[in-house]
Amino acid sequence: SVSRAARQGRTHKSQLHTASSAEVAWVYSREYAVLDGWDSGHRFAMEKYPRLFDRLVQRGVLSPSEVCEPADPAGNEWLHRAHSAEYVAGYCDGTLAPNAMRRIGLPWSPAMVRAVRLEVAGTLLAARLALSTGIACNLGGGTHHAQRAAGSGFNPFNDLAVASLALLAEGAARRVLVVDLDVHQGDGTAAILSEEPRAATFSMHAARAF
Repeated sequence: SVSRAARQGRTHKSQLHTASSAEVAWVYSREYAVLDGWDSGHRFAMEKYPRLFDRLVQRGVLSPSEVCEPADPAGNEWLHRAHSAEYVAGYCDGTLAPNAMRRIGLPWSPAMVRAVRLEVAGTLLAARLALSTGIACNLGGGTHHAQRAAGSGFNPFNDLAVASLALLAEGAARRVLVVDLDVHQGDGTAAILSEEPRAATFSMHAARAF
């Protein structure tokens, strides 16, 4: 194992990659990235999703055959656990007020709606896989700025809150702790989960950031 080799002082990078890929359940979909017609000068780096996936494959961290893909975008029954029905409908239909869309910061399209709903489904899938395998990673999501009735900071829906509340409601988890180590505060996650006594959030972020 990696830990045994490390204690013996002979762990190599290739050993770490091989062991890690065998232990981690990976979740990803090429549809996370809406690249058709995407403005390359946009502040949000949409191409990061396929770049990250391709880099992990190139470095031998994972094999495409190991990846689990969310079968369907997150349905309303999941999204409504963390977001108001009015907001979910407004975003998915593209009928939110212009200032609400500007706050999200992403160009609206049916493909974008599908992408963000797939990311939420991917995080819930990863959470379920982690409960059975020990650890799982969704190569998307982390949309921690979305509030209950508003999106923000390129985050239309809060996948972390949706997954947490779904697992609690299903009885798959008794308690949930969200540890957020992004440079920005996980403000949306904290707000949504603040009234759920079985959930706690921890955010370590820059003092002067979003």
